[in-house]
Amino acid sequence: MARGLAALDFDISSGILDKLLYYIDELERWNPVYGFVKAEGQDLIIKHVLDSLGPWRILEDLFIEMNKQFSDNNELRIADIGTGAGFPGIPLAIAFPQRSFLLIERIEKRARFLENVICILGLENVEIHQNTVEDEDEPLRCVIFRALRPFTDKKLFRTIWKKIQLGGALCAYKGRIMHAKLELTGLLDDSVLSSMAAHAKITPVWVPFLEEERCLVVARKTLNI
Repeated sequence: MARGLAALDFDISSGILDKLLYYIDELERWNPVYGFVKAEGQDLIIKHVLDSLGPWRILEDLFIEMNKQFSDNNELRIADIGTGAGFPGIPLAIAFPQRSFLLIERIEKRARFLENVICILGLENVEIHQNTVEDEDEPLRCVIFRALRPFTDKKLFRTIWKKIQLGGALCAYKGRIMHAKLELTGLLDDSVLSSMAAHAKITPVWVPFLEEERCLVVARKTLNI
C-alpha cells in the first residue's frame, strides 16, 4: 500500500496510508461473512484500493474545473453510485478530504458496513444513502462509478444521464480502452445517450503493480448536450 501510494505521488505522512489500512482491515473483517469483494491481501489493495485511486489527478482537475463553472456557491458533491463496499468512493474521500462525497448503495448490509467505516475513520465528508440511483432525489452534479454496469444497459444510463445537472459530469472506471470505445459506440444511435457518447473522453489510467489495462471515461453534460 505504501509503495503504491508513493508511486501515485501521495504524501503518506498526510494520514492517507493509515486510514486506508484501517479501511482494508475493517473490510477483511466483514468480508468472510458478507462476501463484499472476491479479493484479499495484495489483490484487495491493488485491484480495489489502488485501482480506485489511479485516476485521482484526472479527477482533481475535473473537480477544480467544475467548481469554477458553477456559480451558485453550492458545494460540489461527488456521488458514487452502486458503491458496493465503498469503491471508489471511500479511497477517494480519504484522498480528497476537502471534497464532499455521497455514496449510494441499495443493499442494506453494504450500507451498514459503509456507515461503520465512515464512523471508525471519522470521514466527515462522506454521507451514505441506502438507495438506488433511479430513486435518488438529490440533484447530481458529478456521478462516478466503478464496476457498475456496462453502457449497454441503456435504460439505466438514460436515467443517470437525465439526473445529472447541466454542467455536471459522468465518470466511469473502465478496463480496456477498446472495450470502452465499443460500449460508447453502441450508444451513438440512442436519442438520449448519443451526445454523451460522442463527447465522452477516454483517458488511460496507470495503476501501480497492475498489469491489466485501465481507463477513465468522462462525459460532461454541457448546454449543447
